[in-house]
Amino acid sequence: MQIFIRPQAFEAISFDLDDNLYDNRPIIVAAEKALQQFLHQNYPKATAWQFDDWRALKSHMLRQSPQLRHDTSKARLQMLELGLIELGYDRGAAQAGAKAGLAHFSLHRSNFKVSDEVLKLLAQLKQKYRLVGITNGNVDYQRIGLGDFLEFVLHPGLGYPQKPAADMFKVAANKLELPLNKILHVGDSAKSDVDGARAAGCQAAWLNPGFGVTQKSVAQHQLPHIEISSILQLKQLL
Repeated sequence: MQIFIRPQAFEAISFDLDDNLYDNRPIIVAAEKALQQFLHQNYPKATAWQFDDWRALKSHMLRQSPQLRHDTSKARLQMLELGLIELGYDRGAAQAGAKAGLAHFSLHRSNFKVSDEVLKLLAQLKQKYRLVGITNGNVDYQRIGLGDFLEFVLHPGLGYPQKPAADMFKVAANKLELPLNKILHVGDSAKSDVDGARAAGCQAAWLNPGFGVTQKSVAQHQLPHIEISSILQLKQLL
């Protein structure tokens, strides 16, 4: 653990979830593969497209409607609908297919459990701190085993922009009935997590690397209060 700014007393810890409490990369790859199989089996015209075609459509869609970046589920739903229309399905069939495809993706996106080692850490931290989640992703935290440890999890969408915007940090503070500086936010992104937390008024712990992804120097970003190389180093807060 490296200390850049001496942390002040805090009462709650908020966690970014993906690539912090678990390795999200293979989970997303598996969910994308399951979605492709679902589309190919149930919408035969979709066999004309592979992953890169959907990715190109999503990139184009986000350039046209950048606000969709703040709601990953809504963005995927719209991508699927637009894609199925381009593949030759009428709007009704495309809308039904998009909803079914999103449900199938979501099922596989949260089809895993957080490791016992991490859950043990959270159980220990919960004895001293209130624990919540602030994530830009859309994982179902109840299904992956975090429901007994986190009081709530905030996702972008429904009017909340994604981190590094301050909105979700402020909502978390209001729900916890704590000042922002009494929250330590833990995340692997120098921009989304460190910059976002610091700008909102929270304290920040930078996980670098996250699950196997070493980031560049934090020099171009705000300094975190502490930097850790493993989520398990948070035991030092006990």
